[in-house]
Amino acid sequence: MSRWLSQQARFILAAFCLLTAGGGFALTQLPVSLFPTIQFPRLAVSLEAGDRPVDQMEALVTRPVEDALRAVPGVRNIRSQTSRGSAEVSVTFDWGGDIVTAALQSESELARLAPSLPPGFAFQIRRMDPTIFPVMGYSLTSDTLSQVEMKTFAQFTLRPLIASIDGVVEVSVLGGRDAEYEVLVDPARLKARDLSVLDVETAISTSNIVSASGRLEDQSRLYLTIVDDQLTGAEDIGNIVLKSLAGGGAVEVSDVADIRLAVAPDWTRVTADGKPAVLLNIRQSPDANSLALTTAVKNTIARERVAFPKDLTLTSYYDQSDLVVSAAGSVRDAILIGTLLAGLVLLFFLRSLRLVLIVAILLPSVLAATALLLMVMGQSLNIMTLGGMAAAVGLIVDDIVVMLEHVARRLAEGTKGVLEAASEMLQPLVGSSFATIVVFTPLAFLSGVTGGFFKALAITMASSLVLSMIFAMTVVPVLARTLARKEDAIRAEGAAGWLDGLARAYAGLMRKLLGHARVAAFLLVVAALGAGTLSSSRIASGFMPQMDEGGFVLDYVAPPGLSLTETDRLVSQMEEIIQTIPDVASYSRRTGVQLGGGLTEANEGDMFIRLTPFPRRPIEAVMSEVRQRVAESVPGLEIETIQLMGDLIGDLTAVPQPIEVKLYGNDPGSLSIAADQALLALEGVRGVVEVRKSDRTAGDAIVVRLDRTALAFEGLDPADVGAQLQTLVGGRSAGAILAGQRSLNIRLWSPPELRQRVPQIEDLMLRAPDGHLVPLERVASVETVSGQAQSSRENLQPMTAVTGRLEGRDMGSAMVDVRQAIGALALPAGVRYEFGGLYAEQQKSFNDLMAVFAAAFLLSGLLLLFLFKSLSQAVSILGVVGLSVAGVLTGLVLTGTELNISAMMGLTMVIGIIAELGVFYFAELEGDGATHDDRISAGQARLRPILMSALIAILALAPLALKVGQGSALLAPMATAIISGLIVGAPLVLIAAPLIHAALSRRSVAAP
Repeated sequence: MSRWLSQQARFILAAFCLLTAGGGFALTQLPVSLFPTIQFPRLAVSLEAGDRPVDQMEALVTRPVEDALRAVPGVRNIRSQTSRGSAEVSVTFDWGGDIVTAALQSESELARLAPSLPPGFAFQIRRMDPTIFPVMGYSLTSDTLSQVEMKTFAQFTLRPLIASIDGVVEVSVLGGRDAEYEVLVDPARLKARDLSVLDVETAISTSNIVSASGRLEDQSRLYLTIVDDQLTGAEDIGNIVLKSLAGGGAVEVSDVADIRLAVAPDWTRVTADGKPAVLLNIRQSPDANSLALTTAVKNTIARERVAFPKDLTLTSYYDQSDLVVSAAGSVRDAILIGTLLAGLVLLFFLRSLRLVLIVAILLPSVLAATALLLMVMGQSLNIMTLGGMAAAVGLIVDDIVVMLEHVARRLAEGTKGVLEAASEMLQPLVGSSFATIVVFTPLAFLSGVTGGFFKALAITMASSLVLSMIFAMTVVPVLARTLARKEDAIRAEGAAGWLDGLARAYAGLMRKLLGHARVAAFLLVVAALGAGTLSSSRIASGFMPQMDEGGFVLDYVAPPGLSLTETDRLVSQMEEIIQTIPDVASYSRRTGVQLGGGLTEANEGDMFIRLTPFPRRPIEAVMSEVRQRVAESVPGLEIETIQLMGDLIGDLTAVPQPIEVKLYGNDPGSLSIAADQALLALEGVRGVVEVRKSDRTAGDAIVVRLDRTALAFEGLDPADVGAQLQTLVGGRSAGAILAGQRSLNIRLWSPPELRQRVPQIEDLMLRAPDGHLVPLERVASVETVSGQAQSSRENLQPMTAVTGRLEGRDMGSAMVDVRQAIGALALPAGVRYEFGGLYAEQQKSFNDLMAVFAAAFLLSGLLLLFLFKSLSQAVSILGVVGLSVAGVLTGLVLTGTELNISAMMGLTMVIGIIAELGVFYFAELEGDGATHDDRISAGQARLRPILMSALIAILALAPLALKVGQGSALLAPMATAIISGLIVGAPLVLIAAPLIHAALSRRSVAAP
């Protein structure tokens, strides 16, 4: 190896420079986003079928659709929620499948089913991924422009301007109003002229046409003949002839109706910072560069702003790039701080600027080359990949330092040259590096949310460790031969004189312990088991780590059946409260529609509240204040608060709440009683807030029950009555008029004074075929009924859910109390329950990670057995790993860190890191025939490199563990777990490993 290094030194340096330069280029080209590109195996299917009641909608639409979707290959779960005339079906597939193909197959099944469903059936299928929420959002407000003008500007000027930017997949417009022409027909004037509403509708629709009548050639020209009878405005509508009179006159539309340009009815409200607003939501494609996209949008708006209306205020109410830049910056700072601290440790131990310079050259080069590999693998720079680089800094430096320390020791001894010393270290270096890399192999098989988010981190760390191993084997010896001097090695060997004293103390301790190896090892195991058991009983647990995202979503629900106007009044009171909170920078509000879509009644909606930059209070404190003040000041308004990432993960997995009790049963009455019981039980659990039932009640309805006998007597039929009532009450479209780029609807309607109150419905006049008018009350009864509750189903079974969020308490301890509270209920016969929500996702993720932990443990054992060909040495290292797990759990308890999927990832990595240190220790021993003096000498020889490796890794991870910056919070539990494992595991490699090895060796000798 030394000869090859000497012969290929120029090639090694050239390849090193090329990889570094390529990595630097890759860093400038890699897309930047908040999260990795994740293909979540879930489809959201929105169904519409008029305004039919819930029970009919479920029987005639939702159930057939569920049956059809169940036939699509790979379906794992189907969950639906049905309301009046609409339904939302969530279809979950197996992870790893082709969700694009699944979407096409689902669309094909519904298209095949559509002809057998009720008239008016329509559906929309959406693939769920992290881009379902906008990457940017703008609000348009004005003191002088109307809602119609603002929406027109947003729809036809801003939307095409932004949609043309690379990476933008959708630009949606919420709020504002649409203009339309209203034809208000007077029934009395119709009767006087012996006309019906149908006559007016037919005349308008047939008088507003443009059609081609054929082609002809004349004088060497080809002409297209066009019949153009398009309407251009209210005057044209009024001049349409309904019928001719015998005396030569005509009855026109204006004779029986009033025509006006008005605003279309709208059952939603949108505001921003307390003013009526139009919202522009910008969604990116899954593989887009978030930072480049948001920058391009800002530049485009800034460039075109001079052409915008003067009194139009355009405000950014959400910008994901703020979080991306902040999170990426915090992880970058963690890398820089960790690198600086690692350099100080090196300088302290080695006292050689030349040796530190080698590390300073190689560390950024490894990270740059890692970026090149990420680009080749189609990854992006996001919180997880950058976090992987930050977490790998200590391990990268560790590989370099181990090689440098060994070379320095051999140079100081004067026995070997640089390249010969490097060749000696080749096998231990490869073995120790693979001991860490092999841990990441099982992570490739992770699925679910854990796999989606943390697979990118594992890929990044594994890539960086492979590169650092290669660089340590090749580039470090070549650079050390050029830069290092024997004086540097002598200075490094004599730099830490205090280590000699520590080595002597270590030797004295180990002589005493090794004399009673079995007892000492047994006591260590007992102590670890005790500490681990005690810690596991006290440790808090959660799902995803929480980080302050700088904004949160507030969902609200007013009492069932409340009108849009009254709901708007209640929400306006809540807005006044929010405006008084100094930490709030801006907000946007939607009523009757939601940011992420889904079923939304007129009495519900959401807000996105953006907070001021730091320094300010933590986001949890702001959310708690909003929750408390709204509960005190706005009775009747129920709210839920959640950060956007939590809401995003929840929407991607169908349920955003951490606690969900799912109740199943075939009797709706029993389900309702059980839901009320569960709701009261959850409200009594400490730390559980915002307890809600999933099936909300829709608004009240006016039911018109027809009298068939009376209809027959008057010569009417039910279909004719339904059509006339639709025109009189809700209005019916009779065509459209083009106005520039816009299409203005023509609504045939009755005058407002005839339909303003419920009792007036009975007085509406219907026209019989013979021309006489009939009041509705003569052929029907009109009554007001309470709203129907929405209906939920899961896997073809009736289901209702009760959900709750947590405040000031971890998920694990809260779920213990929730299980006890629900288990103590005497539920109605035929009702059973399950737990869902993010808790179910947590349990699945924990089970997956435990399997990964076990697989990593076994793979490490196999690798150690391959390296040492000694069962006792392999078991000794694995024993230290097991003891270190107790240290990790204890560290999480002492630091108040939750055991979540990030901490579980750190726990898994501890296996590889401790195994790596163990490989370096046992590399000093010659097989199983070692004496106690050999074990002590090996510990003394490896004391400095193991201490250096542990200190460097701890200090490199310290910025992440201390949550330096906004993005570090997501990786802090992982960093804390690794640091805890190193604090306990590094000393145990020097103490417990020789003890276990000695105990096993004695037993093997004593065996017959």
